[in-house]
Amino acid sequence: MKKDTYSVEVVGFGQTERMALTSVFELSSRRVPKFVRHAAPDTLPDIFLVDADDAEAIKQLGERNSGGHIPAILIGESNRGTAWTVLPRPIRWMKLFQAFDVAVGTSPAGTQATPPAAPAVASTAPASAAVAPATTAAAATAPSAVAPAVQVQAAAPKSSADWVLVVDDNQTVREFMKSKLAAFNFNVDYAESGEQAIGFTGQKNYACIFLDVVMPGIDGYQVCKLIKSNRSAQKTAVVMLTSKDSPFDKIRGSMSGCNAYLTKPVDEEKLLETISRFLPQK
Repeated sequence: MKKDTYSVEVVGFGQTERMALTSVFELSSRRVPKFVRHAAPDTLPDIFLVDADDAEAIKQLGERNSGGHIPAILIGESNRGTAWTVLPRPIRWMKLFQAFDVAVGTSPAGTQATPPAAPAVASTAPASAAVAPATTAAAATAPSAVAPAVQVQAAAPKSSADWVLVVDDNQTVREFMKSKLAAFNFNVDYAESGEQAIGFTGQKNYACIFLDVVMPGIDGYQVCKLIKSNRSAQKTAVVMLTSKDSPFDKIRGSMSGCNAYLTKPVDEEKLLETISRFLPQK
C-alpha cells in the first residue's frame, strides 16, 4: 500500500555526506511522497540507503535486512555483487529522489520493487553481509535504472512564505524553473521584465526571487536593489540567474544585495541546493 511518508535508514557515510543528506531529507518534506530519516532503531525502515564503499556498512545492511525484503539503494562504485540499485558519487539529489520513488513503487512507471526468490551476494563479501536484491540485476546496475522523472502529488501551499517569483524573459528558463519548483509544491509567479517584477513584489511577499540579470528595461542588479530597499522584502532571498559568472559580476550582485548566484543554463543539483538553503521546509 502506498503511503505519504517513507522512512529511510542511512547506513555508513562520512560527516560531510551525512550533512548533505540532512538537507536532502529537509527538502523532501516539501514533496509527496516524503522520505524521512528512520529514527526508530528497534524497527525496520521502508528503504535502506547504504555507503557501498564501506564494508562495515554492507555488513550492517546484511544483518538488518537478512531476508532481503526491504529495498536498498547503494551509493558508491559497485553494487557489491548484488542487484540493488547503485548510484555513483557525488550524491545527486534528484537522482536520489528518483531512486527512492522507484524503490517504493511511486515512480511514473508505477513499478513496485519486489525481491527475487534468492539473494545475490558478492563472492568477496562475508556470509553475514549477504544482501538480497530488491530489483532485477539488469535494472539496477546503473543509474539509468532510475525513473526519468519524479512523480509528485499536488499539495497546495498554505503560507505566504511558500511563494516564489521567477523573473526571466526567456520562456525556456521559466518552464524549466516551473517544472523543478512544482515538484516541491511551491506557488510560483512569473515575470518577463524587471518592471513586472517590481510590480509583483509591491503586491506580495516572496520567500525567494530567482532573478535574471540581463532583461529588457531595467536589469537584474537594479531590480535587486529596489527589492532590497523595500523594508517588507528584506527577508526575501534574491538569487541571480546569469550567464556571467566573472568575479566582477559577482561583486556587482553582492553590492546590489543578492543572496546567491546560479549560472545559466541552471544546473539542476545547484538549484535544489539553493531551494533547500533559502526556501521554507514543511
